[in-house]
Order: sequence, then C-alpha cells, then structure tokens
Amino acid sequence: MDELDALRRMRTALAEEESPERLALRADWRSVRRPRRFGLPMAMATAALVAATFAAVSVTPGRDHSAEQTPENALLVAATNVQKGPTGTYWHTTRIAGKIHAVGENAADHYKVESRMQYDAWTDLRGRGCNAVKDLPARPWTARDQQKWRAAGAPAKVRVAQGFLFFEAPDRKPSCRQVAERRFFGMTPRQLAALPAHPEQLQNVLLDLKGNWEAYSPKVTRQPIRALEGEKRVRALSDVAGTLLAEAPAPPAVRAAAFRMLATLPGVRIEGRTTDPLGRTGVVVSLPLETTIPLGLSTAPRQLGTYRRQWIINPDNGTLLAMRDLVATPPHGSRDLPPGDDGEPRRLTPETQPDRFHQPGELAEYETYEVAEWTDDATS
Repeated sequence: MDELDALRRMRTALAEEESPERLALRADWRSVRRPRRFGLPMAMATAALVAATFAAVSVTPGRDHSAEQTPENALLVAATNVQKGPTGTYWHTTRIAGKIHAVGENAADHYKVESRMQYDAWTDLRGRGCNAVKDLPARPWTARDQQKWRAAGAPAKVRVAQGFLFFEAPDRKPSCRQVAERRFFGMTPRQLAALPAHPEQLQNVLLDLKGNWEAYSPKVTRQPIRALEGEKRVRALSDVAGTLLAEAPAPPAVRAAAFRMLATLPGVRIEGRTTDPLGRTGVVVSLPLETTIPLGLSTAPRQLGTYRRQWIINPDNGTLLAMRDLVATPPHGSRDLPPGDDGEPRRLTPETQPDRFHQPGELAEYETYEVAEWTDDATS
C-alpha cells in the first residue's frame, strides 16, 4: 500500500466517524465547482494530489474550504447520511426507465419523443415479493419538440426505428406478479445483508462476482470482475454499486460502503448540480468511462455510439436519484449480429438507433428512482 492509498483510507475512515453536519462543513460539497484541468507532469500531479489529500484531512472549522474539494466529498456525505436510514419489511422501488427517440427521416426535420416504462418492486429479506410494470404515455422531450409535434398534427402515435410510440396509455393499476426468490447479480437478500460494511472489503467481495461485464463482445463470456482492468473494472463495479444503492434490499451500512467504494474508484468526479428527469435537484457524479450498453435494458450491443454515464445523487439523504447516459459519439458504422429466428444474417445500422440524430452531450437514456425506500406495506 503506497502513501496515496494510506491517505485515501485515512480520509474515508475520517468520514465514517464524523457527523454529516461536520462532514458537510469540511467537504463544502454544496458549493462544488467543476474542477479545472491542467496538463501537469506526473510528478507534479502526484504532489498536488498528496497536498490536496492532507488539506482535506487536516482542515479546521471556520476556514473557507471551497478550494479543497475532491471528487469524494458528496459521496462521503451521502454515505454518512444513508447509514442512519431506517429499515423495514420490504424494499420498495418505483423505477422509471426512459429513452429519447428521434421521430423523422433526417436530422434537419426530426423531433424528439420520450418513451417511458414504470417498474414497481417490493422485495422482502427472503427475496420474495412482487413486480408490476406499467407503460407510461410517450411525450415530446422539450418545448421545441412539442411545437414540432403539434405542427405535425399532434398525432396520437408516431413511428420510430423500433416500432410505434403512443401518446396515450390506459390509466389502470397493473397487477403485481409474485416473485419467489429475487437475486441481484446472483446474490440473495440474505447474502446482501452479509456484505462487508467497509468499502475496501466490499470491493474485494464484489470483485469475485461473475457475469458478462464486457460492453461489447461477439459472444457471452462470464468472468469475475477481478479479471477486468482499468475502465472495464470501474464500469462493472459501478453497475453493481448502482444496484446496491437503488434496487437491492441492501442494509444501510452496505449502502454506505457502496458510496465510499465509489469514492475510491479512479476517475470518479463531481460535476456540479443538476435536475433529474423528474425535476429533483441533485449532485452529478460522473463515471470515467464510455459504454455501448443502454442503461439496464440488455447486455446485447444495441448501440453503435458511445455514452458518458452519470449518476445524480442527493447527499442529504444518501439516495441515488437517477442514472443517465449522455451521447459521447453518435451512432455510426455498422455491426454484424447473430442470425435471427429465420436463420438470415442481420446487421446493426444507425437507422435502427433511437438516438441516430443526437448530438454529443444530449441525453440518450435514463433511469430514475422515484421511490427507493424501506416500507412495511407490500403494495403501498
């Protein structure tokens, strides 16, 4: 373990012991600013990191600490706050998955429409519970898109690359499908409860999880996260951490460890404040990777572009509000796919992609967690 590792552990341990009020004062995450980037030589960059780390550990009350911010601050505040959270009989989530589709034949005349699906889940500590799925009506993505939709006659449905989107949906409560044993990356709720509450120990356990972690591979290959390196490892660990924080019935101490683990991953940074697709304000956590997999939908290579993944968190109560993918590289080129049911060869092209006219930086897909809480009511 080198000096930087020792300092990072010292800072994490300090965050575990401090009250959220003291930690917020020290970290000053509420006034977070986007960090400037400098082309420092490696030795100078290392020295700067060491100096910043010492400053984060040894500050005193009453000073202006805005210049001492690090990517970990909001995550450590979130960890401290979520660790104090309650528990209950069921972990209840209401997840809304959205995708932004291009409607039209060309970049000049198209407009964007948002498709949405709502997923409710209740899971008890035995893994039992129920799931309900609801199709939400599509809607124009922005005010400008709404003007274009109205100019087109405000159609009740529109054709997109994958079929049709409907602007009206039946307003009925879906039935809840019973689940006998729900697992999360192969782990039962009892195994989740037994996960370590220390970030380094938690990461060591998660590194042994096996799965198909590749963003794109011609064949499915199951391997432990430990076999990955660099951004691939960060991507896999952040996927698991997101599930622990939002969808899985993990106890508060494990959620806190997941936040602290994320704070130690290389390249994770804070990018200021924003609102999620539900209008809630949170802090942006940017992950140092580009992915070709749509959020939470499939491990198949459905995209020909690349995407920057971000989380939006609320440090005040330690919740993950949303995950989103922003276009880094619009869809381009093509890719062979396995033959279909008819045995004929298939090929992936930009014309089949919902974001084929998106520009870099525009939102392609998201997941929001409208509800993520413990409850004693199975169908609240």
